[in-house]
Amino acid sequence: MKKVILGVSGSIAAYKAAHLVRLLVKAGAEVRVLMTPSATTFIAPLTLATLSKNAVLTEVSTEAAWNNHVELGLWADAYVIAPATANTLAKMANGLCDSILTAVYLSARCPVLVAPAMDVDMWHHPATRANLERLQAHGVHILPVGYGELASGLVGEGRMAEPEDIVEYLRTTLTPGQALRGQKALVTAGPTHEALDPVRFIGNHSTGKMGIAIAEALARHGAEVALVLGPTHLRPQHPSVRVVPVVSAQQMYEACAAHFPESRITVLAAAVADYRPLTTAASKIKKKGGPMHLELVETVDIAAQLGRQKRTDQLLVGFALETDNEEANAWAKLERKNFDLIVLNSLRHEGAGFGSDTNKIAILRRDGTKTTFDLKPKSAVGEDIAQEIIRWVNLKST
Repeated sequence: MKKVILGVSGSIAAYKAAHLVRLLVKAGAEVRVLMTPSATTFIAPLTLATLSKNAVLTEVSTEAAWNNHVELGLWADAYVIAPATANTLAKMANGLCDSILTAVYLSARCPVLVAPAMDVDMWHHPATRANLERLQAHGVHILPVGYGELASGLVGEGRMAEPEDIVEYLRTTLTPGQALRGQKALVTAGPTHEALDPVRFIGNHSTGKMGIAIAEALARHGAEVALVLGPTHLRPQHPSVRVVPVVSAQQMYEACAAHFPESRITVLAAAVADYRPLTTAASKIKKKGGPMHLELVETVDIAAQLGRQKRTDQLLVGFALETDNEEANAWAKLERKNFDLIVLNSLRHEGAGFGSDTNKIAILRRDGTKTTFDLKPKSAVGEDIAQEIIRWVNLKST
């Protein structure tokens, strides 16, 4: 990552921008700094100009900024906004560009990374959550906030990620090589919906965030990815990820069966319904003043079907989301489904599971070894899984 724009918005955490600029320059990056006017009340532009050795832009309406905001968006290898306040996130999510930060954001063709910083109640407000979800759907990388004492004196989530963590994320996630060039990959993501009638279904809380992150990580490393995606509003942004939309478990199986034979790498990250209604009503089911009984039958076991077909030159990666006896259940599933690797995560870990921006996983291998990872953004977890896949491909190629 050689050319980095750093956007600084008006938060007390803006003081960390000086350390972040020093780390980026030390890592060999050329850094251009943008600031909102309110950010300049927390740290002087002269400080960041001195550290970055480039002039700092603070107003979108000046001649220098107006001429450069499009050029900067094309120049950069990465655009980092740290700290990103609730106000700046809201403007980004809604396409407003009344600051140099948001004007450059709308012109940026490079990966965009935000490190939010705000008080705990602002972080958990539904408006902020909706804005973060919209930004993620637009392909923005969102670093998780830290937990601790905040400027207000409250204790909770809302602290900006540390500069060291931001630089490490840039290094490991946004600057991959092309280790998977020429490889075809199949990834499943999201839930499935099993229809009860024309308006109701059996489903789960999966959003597809984890599977999409894996698909994009594989694509960044050069793989050609088919993403079989259940019903979710989220979409990948990488051009090498081709979405195959499905709704039901049967549709997901049929799509997987069509792509599996030509896929060297298959990652089954979708939360597939285990059961479906035996019959689907042709019209909306009405209340009848008493209990309702549904007869359910098992859906097709996609993992087992693919596991039986798997060739020795194919990698099959499964997922195990558990609530108890986590590791024992994951090892048993790995053997039962003929996986080469299985990714274990637990709903008992805070910050992991459906809908969250973070996850905490362990990777279990057929040879009996295991690696456990810390809680990370799902984009970083996707990169960890991609690195494990790259190691498998490299071993098979030697």
